[in-house]
Formats: sequence, structure tokens, C-alpha cells
Amino acid sequence: MIFLKTDEEVELLRQSNRLLAMTLAEVAKVIAPGVTTKQLDKIAYEYIKDNGGEPSCLGFEGYPATLCTSVNEQVVHGIPSDKVVLREGDIVSVDTCVGLNGFIADSAYTFPVGDVSPEVMRLLKTTKECLYLGIGQAVVGKRVGDIGFTIQQHAEHAGYSVTREFVGHGIGRGMHEDPEVPNYGRRGNGVVLKSGMVIAIEPMIHLGRKNIIIEDDGWTARTADRKQAAHYELSVCVRQGKADILSTFEPIQEVLKERFI
Repeated sequence: MIFLKTDEEVELLRQSNRLLAMTLAEVAKVIAPGVTTKQLDKIAYEYIKDNGGEPSCLGFEGYPATLCTSVNEQVVHGIPSDKVVLREGDIVSVDTCVGLNGFIADSAYTFPVGDVSPEVMRLLKTTKECLYLGIGQAVVGKRVGDIGFTIQQHAEHAGYSVTREFVGHGIGRGMHEDPEVPNYGRRGNGVVLKSGMVIAIEPMIHLGRKNIIIEDDGWTARTADRKQAAHYELSVCVRQGKADILSTFEPIQEVLKERFI
């Protein structure tokens, strides 16, 4: 069932998404060679709790952490560990959900670790472009397939492939609500978008082929060819003419600018 949100509910979702954005900014401050993904997870958990939120990923269907930290060829759902140490040239996708005032936010950002190759930086740039192009289709009267088609076309035109097994989704009081929002598809197909629908759009794009493998932990998905993958995600409310972006990367980008410029 698709739940259309009232204006008041949209504002509550905006608040939870703001807390999530600030959480990812705190994580951004410490991402560097030598840092473990478990350290990132501890920072996120403490920041969310200290600011009145709930780490919604923790315990969800048995998931054991606050963050999903997916390094290099890992696409999504990498489990933080004190054995996973970030290295120069890595990329790490940090994905999480935050509950606040009864509503859940969902966002992800892929960070370069130190000096990353131009080939991989181009993947990150293109994946972020896919996200914003998809958001541009999240308007009243379009269909879910228009979002997926636009993302897929941009990724494949750049020479990349798109994850099939994991998709975007509706979000609100539940972490995963209807409709599903694939990052591939046919223009004009799928659910019609209506004002008040809140969806998380999250392109997962591979440097190599689209095939994935689930690791023995039952969670971590990686590319079958072990080439890098990138993942960016924002939550938006469908509106007439232009989507209302409830999440933001601005706090993250401010941190990165201060650290590296």
C-alpha cells in the first residue's frame, strides 16, 4: 500500500532527514586511511542517540549495526567491523536510516578515502549525477519507470552497469514502503507518481558488470567481478513540477571542503 503524506508528515520527515544528514557529516569528518568501519559505526550511533534519534538499521531484520559500510566492490549492506581498515585509494559507501518523531529517513553517500584513481572518481561523479537525474523525474504524473529509465540510461551511456537486486523504495513510518523504485526500467511504465508520495531514490552503479554475489554473512552484496560500485541516496517528496528533496548532502560537502580544500 502506498501512503500519501500530509504536509505535516513531510515536515517531520524533513527533520529526520536533517538529523541523518548531520550524522553522515560527522562520519565524513573521520573517514581516512587507517580508520576502521567499526569506528565510523560508533560515531554514527552516538551522534544519532545524542540528538534524540533512533538508529533504525540496528536490529532491522537482524542487521547488527547502525551503518552499512560498503567498501570498494561491496555494493550495499557491508557490516562495520574493526577488521575492516580503510586504505588509501578505497571508496566506502555509508548508508543508514534514522528514526525521529515516528518517521524514518534514509540516505547514503560514497566517500573517497585519500587519493582515489580518476577512473573510480568518474564512477562516483556519474552515480551522483544518476541520483539527481532520477530526482528530476520524481514529479506528479510521471511513473516509477521514468526514474529508473533515466538512471539506467545515464549510467549505461557512461559505460557502467546498474544493480538489479536492490532498489529504491517508499519511506515514512516504515523503512521500506511501497512503491519499489528500481534504478532501471522503461519510460512510461510502473506506478503513477502522486503528490505526497515520499520515496528514497538510490542508484547503485558498477564500474564493471551488473552481477552481484551475497557474501557468507548473509548481508554484504558485492560485484561478482570485484570491480568497484558506488551508491548515493536521497529521500524526496513527489510534487507538481519539481520534487521536494527532504535529505541533503550539504553538511557532508561542507565537511569535505573544509578537510580537503
